[in-house]
Amino acid sequence: MKRVIFVHGWSGSPDDNWLPWLASELKKRGYTVLAPRMPDTDTPVIEEWVRHLSDVVGTPDADTYLVGHSIGCQTVLRYLETVNDPIGGAVFVAGWFNLENMESEEEESTARPWIETPIDLEKVKSVLPKSTLIISDNDDYGAFEENREKFSGLVTKEVVLHDAGHITGLEYPEILSEVVSL
Repeated sequence: MKRVIFVHGWSGSPDDNWLPWLASELKKRGYTVLAPRMPDTDTPVIEEWVRHLSDVVGTPDADTYLVGHSIGCQTVLRYLETVNDPIGGAVFVAGWFNLENMESEEEESTARPWIETPIDLEKVKSVLPKSTLIISDNDDYGAFEENREKFSGLVTKEVVLHDAGHITGLEYPEILSEVVSL
């Protein structure tokens, strides 16, 4: 049975935005859905988030699918650096990779390790046979071109939404379609 695990964004929760809707839709289709609350969401730490995701996933396999939003995309990528066996696939929604729009020195201090610690995309690619990037053409946080550059050569498909911002609405059929098609 296919398992889909969500990783929400910074200061987020599994009850935010489109995650509850997507969970409901996937469950209707027979998927097992896990939507963990990530630790210390207001001050995310790479090691803690990756460890938590690893604990939730358990043993990854070809029926494991990951969906990340914003900093959740980085968490998925960094988790995949640590595994040796391929998963089924991933959907990356509005990835976050820059220090723009930080509102305080504390936020910038929290964000800096996420931005400055490299990700081994070749290792990620070796365990990620299929993936989709979903971005918006007006995302203030994710930076449209930055997402394209970061995921270039990694994702097998790209979907561009028009005027969807940081993709924080309540329903996105495009996300559902991409998860189901993996």
